[in-house]
Amino acid sequence: MLAALAAIFGPALLPESAGEVTRNSFLAPSREHFFGTDLNGRDLFYRVLLGARISMLVGVTGALVSFAVGIIYGMIAGYVGGQTDSIMMRLVDTLYAIPRLIFLLVLISALDPVLRHTMTTHGLQGLIGYSKILILIFCLGLTEWLTMARIIRGQILSLKSQQFVLAARSIGQSHFNIIFQHLLPNLVGLALVYLTLTVPAVILDESFLSFLGVGVQAPLASWGLLLGDAAQVINPIKGYWWLLMFPVIAMSLTLLALNFLGDGLRDALDPRQRK
Repeated sequence: MLAALAAIFGPALLPESAGEVTRNSFLAPSREHFFGTDLNGRDLFYRVLLGARISMLVGVTGALVSFAVGIIYGMIAGYVGGQTDSIMMRLVDTLYAIPRLIFLLVLISALDPVLRHTMTTHGLQGLIGYSKILILIFCLGLTEWLTMARIIRGQILSLKSQQFVLAARSIGQSHFNIIFQHLLPNLVGLALVYLTLTVPAVILDESFLSFLGVGVQAPLASWGLLLGDAAQVINPIKGYWWLLMFPVIAMSLTLLALNFLGDGLRDALDPRQRK
């Protein structure tokens, strides 16, 4: 919660000059610049908060995309069953076999020019700088849903043979009502737990892609982009340690908190964990 509040409100509370390019390059941490400054003389504390905003935005929205796709796909496969279930799960197995990083790189490279051209055609030039963020959300969401689909499908296979589902069928309830009134409420807790554990995975993927230079682009910032910038200037002769240390600490603490949140939700929502 603290990380989310800092990401949302932190940059707005700092002076506008914190994000401006100055001649004060590579200043060490001080009272004036808590985290020091970067290559372009920008306040690193401001950049870390801005990076938190973008990284968490991509992480949460990308996880929500995977949540929606995975839960719908898994429910259809598990509820319909038979040959349909077999075909759908073989597709999941095939997608699992594709190297995810290569798939992401190809997908991002293919979609970015198309999205930029579409924005230009429809007079949305102001959004072109955010095209990579939109593509990352879409692409990462489409690669993280596979495990969710398998989990939901397994739960549906178990639940649809329970007495309450058989009773609903016997009184003539439609498939739509059975799925959304009886099956889905029993899946929400498990799905939410996995959702909280998907957010750190999406953040890590985004950070890695941005570190490689195919994710978020300057002048925007994400934790991966900050680490990539730090890697370019750190050397054995002159080590600007703060450029690497503070983004790493911010990202590590956030991912640790999200994993603790997922574990806490699992314990709270799993009846077998209750005493």
